Amino acid sequence: MRTIEMNNGVVRMIDQRKLPRQFEIVECRDYRALAEAIRNMTIRGAPAIGAAAAFGLALAALESRATTREDLLRDLDTAEKILRATRPTAVNLMWALDRVMNKARAAKLDGNGLRDFVVQEAQTIAEEDVAINTAMAKNGATLINDGDTILHHCNTGPLATVDVGTALGCIIEAHRQGKKVHVLVDETRPRLQGARLTAWELMQSGVPMTLIADNAAGYYLRAGKVQKCFVGSDRVAANGDVANKIGTYKIAVVAHENGIPFYAVMPTSTIDMTLPNGDLIPIEERDAREVTHIEGVPIAPEGVQVGNPAFDVTPNKYITALVTERGVVYPPFDVNLARLFVGQI
Repeated sequence: MRTIEMNNGVVRMIDQRKLPRQFEIVECRDYRALAEAIRNMTIRGAPAIGAAAAFGLALAALESRATTREDLLRDLDTAEKILRATRPTAVNLMWALDRVMNKARAAKLDGNGLRDFVVQEAQTIAEEDVAINTAMAKNGATLINDGDTILHHCNTGPLATVDVGTALGCIIEAHRQGKKVHVLVDETRPRLQGARLTAWELMQSGVPMTLIADNAAGYYLRAGKVQKCFVGSDRVAANGDVANKIGTYKIAVVAHENGIPFYAVMPTSTIDMTLPNGDLIPIEERDAREVTHIEGVPIAPEGVQVGNPAFDVTPNKYITALVTERGVVYPPFDVNLARLFVGQI
């Protein structure tokens, strides 16, 4: 099934907290439950979060008892604020909310017509995500050669999107094309998305892989055992700086030091042209228990001070290229990202 889908007024999603030991489906019937699913990472991954946010507004429209356009828009505004506050770094969440709300406000429809319109727009965003990821996978696969060993951080497969995936989608596509690839999978602490999710997805797809500790990445990069690095992104600034899962920056620096290409893969909806550089990207600080506990079991002294940023920012000088559904973007990123949005790449 897809990572997230909506049918008959119910949003169903794979509970990514339970994998790989349990495959469990969570059902959300109101937008507050869906907001909590985003916040607690039942669903995660920038594109998947965007689709979830849109479905949250669809649920808000369906559960609203408003009979007029004005009252329905007021209920949607309330839901939009709650959904927007769930995760601050992933721009797809804001992008999806802005898209649905702007179109809803512009639509000349009455209460029931507007309600149906919001539901359909959310479905459209989900369908577009699958088509975008399919195109992105094909673009990224052109950068992968037969025999490549690829270092991958966090999770960017179908679970991070509605379906197909971003960076992992490129790798799986290269495998499907018959290229012999091998993936080194960072475990990705503290939530272990690599160990739990990426390893599971690659094994499901039959892609050869090796799980490694995060701190082993530098060893493999320096030893000449890696030909490419592929990661996703939660937000890209206009100059090409990339915010991604914590630990991405140090991989990019070591890859650059050793002359290894480093690619970040994302839909154009993840590119935030309103931010001139990555220093302006808000970084989410998460619960200390993610660091001090593993599956509820304490591993650190009680009362220890904890820092737990969920993301870091990789400056554009360490990035070989950005892969999007519209094509591969090379430096200078400040020039070529602007061209991307007017169809000149």
